[in-house]
Amino acid sequence: MPCVGDWLNNPLSIVQGFFAQNVPNSDWEKKVTEYFKEKLKENNATNWVPSLNDVPVHYLKPNSLVKFRCMVQDMFDPEFYMAVYETVDPNTNARVLHFGKYRDVAECGPQQEIDLNSSQTVTLERQTLYCVPVPGESAWFHAYISASQARVSPSTSYTPSRHKRSYEEDEDMDLHPSKQKEQHMGNRGGGDIHGCVEPKRLETEAPAAHHLISPNCSPPLDLNFPLPGEKGPACLVKVYESWESFKVNDVLEVYGVLSVDPVLSLVNSEDRDSSALDPMECMDTAEEQRVHSPPASLVPRIHVILAHKLQHINPLLPACLKEEESKTFVSNFMSELSPVRAELLGFLTHALLGDSLAAEYLILHLISTVYARRDVLPLGKFTVNLSGCPRNSIFTEHIYRIIQQLVPASHRLQMTIENMNHSRFIPHKDYAANRLVTGVLQLASNTSLVLDETQLEQGQLDTTGVHNVTALGNLITWQKVDYDFSYHRMEFPCNINVLITSEGRSLLPSDCQVHLQPQLIPPNMEEYMSSLLTAVLPSVLNKFRIYLSLLRLLDYSISDEVTKAVEEDFVEMRKNDPESITADDLHKTLLVARFLSLSAGQTTLSRERWLRAKQLEAQRKARLQQQKCVNGNEL
Repeated sequence: MPCVGDWLNNPLSIVQGFFAQNVPNSDWEKKVTEYFKEKLKENNATNWVPSLNDVPVHYLKPNSLVKFRCMVQDMFDPEFYMAVYETVDPNTNARVLHFGKYRDVAECGPQQEIDLNSSQTVTLERQTLYCVPVPGESAWFHAYISASQARVSPSTSYTPSRHKRSYEEDEDMDLHPSKQKEQHMGNRGGGDIHGCVEPKRLETEAPAAHHLISPNCSPPLDLNFPLPGEKGPACLVKVYESWESFKVNDVLEVYGVLSVDPVLSLVNSEDRDSSALDPMECMDTAEEQRVHSPPASLVPRIHVILAHKLQHINPLLPACLKEEESKTFVSNFMSELSPVRAELLGFLTHALLGDSLAAEYLILHLISTVYARRDVLPLGKFTVNLSGCPRNSIFTEHIYRIIQQLVPASHRLQMTIENMNHSRFIPHKDYAANRLVTGVLQLASNTSLVLDETQLEQGQLDTTGVHNVTALGNLITWQKVDYDFSYHRMEFPCNINVLITSEGRSLLPSDCQVHLQPQLIPPNMEEYMSSLLTAVLPSVLNKFRIYLSLLRLLDYSISDEVTKAVEEDFVEMRKNDPESITADDLHKTLLVARFLSLSAGQTTLSRERWLRAKQLEAQRKARLQQQKCVNGNEL
């Protein structure tokens, strides 16, 4: 067997060892998976695996083990591959068996030919997922991941100091490392891999329009990032086992073999030799070939050895809370929950200009999540409309910046007429390229989406604008987005926390409207809001981040005794004043009580929390009624 260090730098040598020992049995595949699973369980082993999220692909050694945290943006059709194939030496007639798993290109010695008619050949299927970095990941998230990542040097084509650069820092690098890498790998594809464009831009960052230029300078290649200005690579993730469990919009962490073989770029090369390609591929349209087989230097391939869905993406929390070690972490944090909540409430109260009621509701909103669905109704969604925000003010922008500092993934959508009429919100199927073209609303679960209506001005919505507003309404009400497949629409359920900031009552539906009542007006809003974040210690911010992510994951229940007491309370209130409370009001109060209990670390509803929820709702309604009387119309 190979030496221990090979599992990271040369995982295919480990696979070869198991393959050679266990052929013709199929046990070798299971043993490979178990081997890497055990290796990654070792102390901090996962931190030693280079991440494609943080290290530019041209700094990584081809065929090394890498990891990638990503969202499944699209799923291509399954493809056939030679799992086992046989080569023959025409001179000596010597035959050798090879494995094709975890490879894009068949390995064949200089004096060997592949025997396509061999009885030993095994053809199997694998699934290709088109994956992008999780949309809207926060800057603190990347900073924490980069700091915890071990400084390894998987490639001999760069120095360790270069490895420290992230995608964001890579703008100022010189161009030599990528050129050295191409020379090191060998330009088997013929011609310049990068064609007429700048290598630095190609391999580090996607510009705002998500376009990169393909090697033959044909039309721009759209990397299909849902949000504008996203950075990092898109990857073709090849899955060999249990791919039925993965679906579009799932967030995954994959460990696998990095494949950036230049020969993969032949598909997009105008002067390619058609005989070098699979004849079956020629049945695809040119556009489909271009999209499904992009240059590996732009869209690397990962052959998955291990993959799992992420319950959450907060790096400050254990990946799985059900493990014994994680339970200790949770119990230790829960013991100090009360002061953390008090500090967070104070912090958000200052951010909301002294409005403690709005701060309470913002906490409840940030820990809300869809915990179940009853028929089409999503249970647990809690969209808040924060009205009373100053118009065209930097206030809403700074509120979003504060939310960015608290959650792992977020996006602010300015609801201008221009954005409504020209942005692509809903993903749609492109049948010519046989792919799902993304939209702004293709987001991962638990993403915080801030809709800023204070930017809305007078104007006319066109057909696209009307469809976009309808899509936002469906997202808020039903927590679903209807993807456009031309001949029909397909529902994709989601779990997005939507906060609407507006001057008056929002044009969009919401579960709860809270009218902002500032207790102070800072003379310099920019300075005031910026000083809030600098005044908070990083360790305290981390506690806020753990608090908000952890409470979303807790189970919650209501005892029969409390259920009966709530029902009696509701009947009594209806008896005293039938107009004072409706069934919808009861549902909303129960929802407030749920998140109020969870915010205090309680997983069951108590009489005390029920009364507190009623009190909060009474204050919120009284404020709305007061504002209505002042303005003389409904908010």
